[in-house]
Amino acid sequence: MKDKKVDTLKLWKLICCDDDENAFELFFHLLNNSLIKFCVLYVHQKEIAEEIVSDVFVKCWLNRKNLTDIQNPETYLFVAVKNQSLNHIKKYSTIHLVQIEETNSVEFVNTYNPQKEIENKELMFRMDQAIAGLPQQCRIVFRLIKEDGMKYKEVAEILNISPRTVQTQLFRAIKKLSVVLTHYNKHLEFPAKSNIVNVLGSIIVIMKLFFLSL
Repeated sequence: MKDKKVDTLKLWKLICCDDDENAFELFFHLLNNSLIKFCVLYVHQKEIAEEIVSDVFVKCWLNRKNLTDIQNPETYLFVAVKNQSLNHIKKYSTIHLVQIEETNSVEFVNTYNPQKEIENKELMFRMDQAIAGLPQQCRIVFRLIKEDGMKYKEVAEILNISPRTVQTQLFRAIKKLSVVLTHYNKHLEFPAKSNIVNVLGSIIVIMKLFFLSL
């Protein structure tokens, strides 16, 4: 999420205290794409997500003089986008949002054709399908940490949950993805299966080691 070479808090101070338009433009380019991807997890439409994120940036600029005390501008923007996304859903959807208890099953369409050669892109497609099948909060936690490189504490602040809950959701996601990919692997036939076993095993091990190191 964050470019280590850029001090975003310093940029934020320049924006709020000095009305620095160049700093605001740089700040926008640093966070815009990540915020849009995050917003899509809620509204499921890129065009709407782009509008919401743009609106949040505009409001930040207009209200910059009242935002000088914010010490973590990235988290502030993500929380603002989350709230705007939920407001949009509430306003335009006839479906009520409810907290659904996670189950141990993940459903996805089985497009495997034993007549065709199994390639790595097929495995990655299955991975994407499995991620999409995760419960919303579990999926959002996984995406924020895996794709945006956030830490437990940052995700906890954005979603207004405890770091422990973030950790629980993350390992729940890993467990479900492991189950889905292992199930997929069992449907493969030799010799393609032997190649996928190595790829699958490597992916799961790397994922676990990556997340454990956070």
